[in-house]
Amino acid sequence: MSRSTRPLLITVAGTDPVYRGYCLESVVAGYDVALIDSKPPTWQQHLVVDHEVADTRDSEAVVAAGLALAERHAIAGVVTWDEYSLAPTAALAARLGLPGNTVASMNAARNKAASRARFAEHDVPSAMSTCVDTLAHATAVAHRTGFPVVLKPASHAASIGVVRVNRPDELPAAWVFASAGAGGQGAEGYGVLVEEYLSGPEISVECATVGGITTPLAVTRKEVGFAPYFEETGHTVTADDPLLAEVGPVAVQAVRALGISDGVQHVEMRLTSTGPRIIEVNSRIGGDLIGKLVRLATGLDLPRIAADIACGNVPSLTPTKTRTAAVKILYAPATGTLTTRHLPVKAGVQPPWLRQVSWLHDAGDHVALPPIGDASTARVGFFIVTADSPARAHSRVADLTGRLTLTVVQPHTT
Repeated sequence: MSRSTRPLLITVAGTDPVYRGYCLESVVAGYDVALIDSKPPTWQQHLVVDHEVADTRDSEAVVAAGLALAERHAIAGVVTWDEYSLAPTAALAARLGLPGNTVASMNAARNKAASRARFAEHDVPSAMSTCVDTLAHATAVAHRTGFPVVLKPASHAASIGVVRVNRPDELPAAWVFASAGAGGQGAEGYGVLVEEYLSGPEISVECATVGGITTPLAVTRKEVGFAPYFEETGHTVTADDPLLAEVGPVAVQAVRALGISDGVQHVEMRLTSTGPRIIEVNSRIGGDLIGKLVRLATGLDLPRIAADIACGNVPSLTPTKTRTAAVKILYAPATGTLTTRHLPVKAGVQPPWLRQVSWLHDAGDHVALPPIGDASTARVGFFIVTADSPARAHSRVADLTGRLTLTVVQPHTT
């Protein structure tokens, strides 16, 4: 048994040190943590008090691992910030009699076809969507929907297999890309969706839900590139963003329609000519350091909020800061071998507004852009800045980006 007097929280998966390390570091400030992951802890060994190894996408395995931990500790709550572990985490919370969402609500959030059906039932503005299983079916649906359309796997994340199709002649190649991406997407959904393309700026609303009551906390304004693919290249969060008053109620509608009762949500939408329309609801903290941006801009600590809710404690939802935070994600300029990556900022003397510089690839690494590669092969690094206004933050991002050197040697072709 743990000798600590602090409550113990089980975290399921989400152990990437680059994108999720800050989540674990935030949570351990208030809770002891036991980890369930597909491999034993490494970099996080000093942050956890216990662990179990299990397939974090398998509900039975996660429940068994959680029961093993419960034999050794008094468990206060269960949380995940991993998209693919949402349903198993819900199953474990239910088995332990702890606060959490139902498995049905997590399946509805994970399966985009099921989400669209619930949105339609509850009059949540969204997109026309049809699940297809062949190119012929996709072609017929695309013509019925009207071009452009979007093809996407039903229950993946991180824009895997997502592609815009502008014309009928683009459908065969898009079908191959989306179908390949649909592999390994998780048990909650299957196949490929053909959806109406939503035109307009892309944003997300970061929310917290306690006992079925959802509070919109912040707006993330997104940059998306590499058309016809949907790679996210940057995010900006500003405290007191006036857009929150317009899009927050739509996010609340979407969360309610899915039956989500607890936790932190990352609600993606597009600002179309007919108003905000939902892309999807992720029932966990947004990726790409968005939770860190929210904390830098508003003072709201999303990982700690998620932990508090999971343990049945009242979270603090009152902002304590008013500024802007932005992350710029640095992509390779081409597919090939990375030979140079340099940002002229000296360690130890960087300006206080430059909050983080991280590299994901070193010189000599192979890098690949879509459709050959994905985010893991295309991204070279990122940096985070803060400022007293969005304009100043964007100016700082532009200045640093202009001084960045990224060089790739492309393979010879004959």
